[in-house]
Amino acid sequence: MTEEKVQLDKFTYDEVLEASMAYFNGDELAATTWINKYAIKDHEGNFSEKSPDDMHRRMAKEFGRIESKYAQTTFNKELLSDYGKKREELREQDIYQLFKDFKYVIPQGSVMYGLGNKKVIASLSNCIVIPPTYDSYGGVFRTDQQMAQLFKRRCGVGVDISQLRPKNAEVSNAAGTTTGAVSFMHRFSNTTREVAQNGRRGALMLTMDIAHPDIEDFITVKQDLTKVTGANISIRLSDEFMQAVENDSEFTLRWPIDSKSPKYTKTIQAKELWNTIIKSAHNTAEPGLIFWDRQHYYSTSSLYPGFKNSSTNPCSEIAMQGGDSCRLIAINLYNFVENPFTAKAKFNYKKFYEVVYESQRLMDDLVDLELEAVDRILDKIANDPEPDFIKQTEVDTWKLLQETGKKGRRTGLGFTALGDAIAALGIKFDSEDALKTAEKMMRTKLSGEFDSSIDMAIERGAFEVFNRNIEDKSEFVQMMKAEFPEIYHRMMEYGRRNISISTVAPTGSLSMLAQVSSGIEPVFLLSYKRRRKINSANQNASVDFVDDLGDAFEEFTVYHQKLKTWMEVTGETDETKSPYFGATAPEINWEKRVELQAMVQKYTTHSISSTINLASDVPEELVGDIYLDSWRKGLKGITVYRDGSRSGILVSNKEKKKTEEKPTSYKDTAFPKRPKKIEAAVIRFHNESEKWLAVVGLINNRPYEIFTGKMKDSFNLPQWVEKGWVLKKRTGEKNARYDFQYVDKEGYKTTIEGLSRSFDKEYWNYAKLISGVLRHGMPMPYVVDLIQNLSLYDEHINTWKNGVSRALKRFVPEGAEAADKKCQECGDPEGLIYAEGCLTCKSCGHSKCG
Repeated sequence: MTEEKVQLDKFTYDEVLEASMAYFNGDELAATTWINKYAIKDHEGNFSEKSPDDMHRRMAKEFGRIESKYAQTTFNKELLSDYGKKREELREQDIYQLFKDFKYVIPQGSVMYGLGNKKVIASLSNCIVIPPTYDSYGGVFRTDQQMAQLFKRRCGVGVDISQLRPKNAEVSNAAGTTTGAVSFMHRFSNTTREVAQNGRRGALMLTMDIAHPDIEDFITVKQDLTKVTGANISIRLSDEFMQAVENDSEFTLRWPIDSKSPKYTKTIQAKELWNTIIKSAHNTAEPGLIFWDRQHYYSTSSLYPGFKNSSTNPCSEIAMQGGDSCRLIAINLYNFVENPFTAKAKFNYKKFYEVVYESQRLMDDLVDLELEAVDRILDKIANDPEPDFIKQTEVDTWKLLQETGKKGRRTGLGFTALGDAIAALGIKFDSEDALKTAEKMMRTKLSGEFDSSIDMAIERGAFEVFNRNIEDKSEFVQMMKAEFPEIYHRMMEYGRRNISISTVAPTGSLSMLAQVSSGIEPVFLLSYKRRRKINSANQNASVDFVDDLGDAFEEFTVYHQKLKTWMEVTGETDETKSPYFGATAPEINWEKRVELQAMVQKYTTHSISSTINLASDVPEELVGDIYLDSWRKGLKGITVYRDGSRSGILVSNKEKKKTEEKPTSYKDTAFPKRPKKIEAAVIRFHNESEKWLAVVGLINNRPYEIFTGKMKDSFNLPQWVEKGWVLKKRTGEKNARYDFQYVDKEGYKTTIEGLSRSFDKEYWNYAKLISGVLRHGMPMPYVVDLIQNLSLYDEHINTWKNGVSRALKRFVPEGAEAADKKCQECGDPEGLIYAEGCLTCKSCGHSKCG
């Protein structure tokens, strides 16, 4: 019976696609996003979930298990809030109804993917900040390893590098002086790119304090878009510096930055450094700006000893101390609007409060579920065959996260669909009415989540280090004392369950699934063209676009989902009559946008991930004005993106200006004649359980040819061999032999004759084909893309193909893959947009931030 049940639970991709398309009412983007990112499947590609309904039941079961555990506790129910006294126990079926159809409560991606998924060992945390990099080579390597270990468990990571001494400072090693903090950014970026490949997720934030002597190098390092492509970068801006900018006065750079007697100091004009920041932000939307004193003082956690913020997660909405993590859940605001897009439309604040209250309970349950996940990770590490001294950093990292998770129980309850909820009420997004309505939503949200956390303190116990004296030093708590006195006094008496509670995180993929606008953002565009690659076997498809590689695409117009709802409700087809018109991201008044975010920030314990989109021709001064206004209004940070300043411009339906002539015919290429002896790189990889290697022949450090085979018999190179030469020798009029030569540890040259002897003929022939593509000069990103898209006949050779792709990826110039708007997941040549501080594909939903 069990075997029959397991068999029944296996579905093919086509079966899942059909069921998911029906679930999402024909929305292919939503269906494929869910299938590719969150549906559980085995290594053979068999799915055990047919639609998001299965996922929601899976998650509800796990949350229900934690709720039932706490239902056994005894406490004085009369101490609870009014709603807490009368509410019913939250059971699995109730939780499922909150999740169902993405209607009210949407856990973030790591939870949808990992919770209850027995096929993976992964963290449920979206955001992790690791301790600041210690100022030594050992410290740099430790940070590097911590990042890699966390990336492989599906975590995004933030780290501050301000503790690293500035360039040219003395060091006690053979070098004499250091290359500086910025030089190590490249190492961390490369680690992110390496671990992020082949389905694993890597997202990194690097921060530096404005007082660091290397800050100008940090600010400008990413002005070359090929540099540090594996990380977002942000500056921690102090009030001291911002006031110096306003006063056009001097500012002292120093290191160590918090020392009363720093070893290195340099006095500069604050305004000159500020102009460099703004010029860079105008050019590339980086670095990001974080108003660090606001992050610290307007916080419920940073004032606690051991919890002082050191950096943020990759999208900047969660600032934490090194060694803490946060999980995320979003509430769908749109579905609290009754009779949307009609004269009777109204927001159900009572229902909203109750759902927020229950969602905060789920957030706390999620802390327990994450602690269980960490136990599984630690068990996995304990059973790994590596020696203990190799595992130690990984073990220490997860134990630190486990300890701080228990101590603070940090949560990140956010929301999505603000833009749709405002429009459904018939209000324009950047109007005064929108601001007043959103503020009432945010005040209701704060009441629900704090009532819930205080009630849980009574029922389950307050977070471990709750201290009333420290609480009163928080500017956020002082705001609560003035504006929410009843909640404040209950909290001072009973404590609260969670050290920090709320945020506004990016919800790109979640919003696609819920078919709503994203996070705090206005709708990006009301309609746009989406491109889908055409299968070459489909002779009946309509070809609308052919890219430089000859791949054909069909185009079709996609309307924002809730604009379609407005059309259905009103019978109107003219989008200029809709409440969305004139209020999309590129159109709204930026001053109102800052004002809205400042209001939301007032009621949010963490921070907000958001982007202000500007036209391509705006001057640098405007970008500076926006950031200054944001600081004055109390924002903790914001991203300003000028259209065209980096890859990721959305293609609107309006005609684009012709920029340059494309070639209308093919041109023959000439490749350099192969010398008898060329340099070679040795790259090792696994083909399933077999150890393989690739020998990549190089001319001018560019791949010219590639040989691949198993590491055995005559071609089992010593592990330390990473480079050598490939020698070509004629053995007849038409035949050639390739030998490999390297220098051994004693300086003697060793030659292995006949590379082809060890290589299967089929792999040899594929390698010859790839070598032909290489030597004729196809750009490396396209070579990698071509190999990855080969459809080969069995799993073993497809695994080999992935290894070859990985081997060649290291020769792609850093950043070349992101040099235009092409999405590397689905191939849409103009698929990428920039929203919520992150590159996201409009055609397939792929997101750099996950």
